[in-house]
Amino acid sequence: MAITATTRALPTPRPRAPREHTYAWEGRDRTGKVVRGEVRASGPTVVQTSLRRQGIAVTKVTKRRYKKGRRIGEKDITLFTRQLATMMKAGVPLLQSFDIVARGTNNASVSKLFTDIRGDVETGTSLSQAFRKYPLYFDSLFCNLVGAGEQAGILDDLLDRLASYKEKMLAIKGKIKSALFYPAAVLVVAFIVVAVIMLFVVPAFKEVFSNFGADLPAPTLMVIAMSDFFVEYWYLVFGGIGGGLYFLIQSWRRSPKVQMAMDRLLLKLPVFGPVVEKGTIARWLRTLSTMFAAGVPLVEALDSVGGASGNHVYLTATKKIQQEVSTGTSLTVAMQNSQVFPNMVLQMSSIGEESGSLDSMLSKAADIFEREVDDAVESLSSLLEPMIMVVLGTLIGGLVIAMYLPIFKLGQVV
Repeated sequence: MAITATTRALPTPRPRAPREHTYAWEGRDRTGKVVRGEVRASGPTVVQTSLRRQGIAVTKVTKRRYKKGRRIGEKDITLFTRQLATMMKAGVPLLQSFDIVARGTNNASVSKLFTDIRGDVETGTSLSQAFRKYPLYFDSLFCNLVGAGEQAGILDDLLDRLASYKEKMLAIKGKIKSALFYPAAVLVVAFIVVAVIMLFVVPAFKEVFSNFGADLPAPTLMVIAMSDFFVEYWYLVFGGIGGGLYFLIQSWRRSPKVQMAMDRLLLKLPVFGPVVEKGTIARWLRTLSTMFAAGVPLVEALDSVGGASGNHVYLTATKKIQQEVSTGTSLTVAMQNSQVFPNMVLQMSSIGEESGSLDSMLSKAADIFEREVDDAVESLSSLLEPMIMVVLGTLIGGLVIAMYLPIFKLGQVV
């Protein structure tokens, strides 16, 4: 019996695209003029071949090496957006605008990011698609607005509007952070002071009190017991607090349930809650107004609005609003059903829908809430100072009085 062996052709693996790098080049054009530039390519030979086709006699090609820069923050992206919008309105070509921005920053990470984006655009990728390759820095709202500007031929106007939007969002976040930073810093300082007292001051008083030969007052005994626990289990105290804060922060970032609970808690805080709520509503209104004014359909615009609000409660509410609007419900009714917007916002939204100027009315409502955030932060600073003084005075003063009570009774012992 003949045995025939059959072989199956294995699929050939697809070759990986060669890794590209940024090269700085220098050469002379057809008129003999010295020209310079940067380009992304897989190697210096590719750079020379490409430039030779353009009629440029290359004299030098060097690979750009970037030093490790600091982390790219929202402030860097906001500044870049404003610079790009200003240069495009002035008639500077897009690729040259990227060159100017990349060379004008002192952050190597920012320079590399913009050079990479420029290389993508130079190879024929649209600007919005080039931004979408870096979702860590350019969210869907940013990319959608840039894409709408490219399609409508008004990229410079959209970039200017986007820059104004990001500047206002950055200002609101900064004010809310400054309002929360002051009490948080005071609490940290208070904990350090209490820890020093418990670890070093109280044990010294305890040795003095051991020679008194009299019963110590109850407050003093309580403070000494707390100090003994601190001295013996200091690693558990500091480790527990540090580990608890780390676990809370990581859970807040990763768990939707924890995000929802913490965001609800922030909105209900007695002093800071109104400031956080007004700032969240201002961001929500400003984002929707900017998207709608740019010509993005309402249902698509709501995709980006919830995440831009910065609060999980409003993100969940926005998803419900989007579902209702997509089925034919008016925006005002959907917002009212979510039960997270005040009457003033609902009334202005209703007027905007009836008059056909929804983007304008939402923008005006955002202006009102941004001014309220400014006023709330100013009043909060003046309100917190006496409250913090009372809390610190009670805490530190109580410890001091508890430790000096036996000294006050020293006369009775003698």
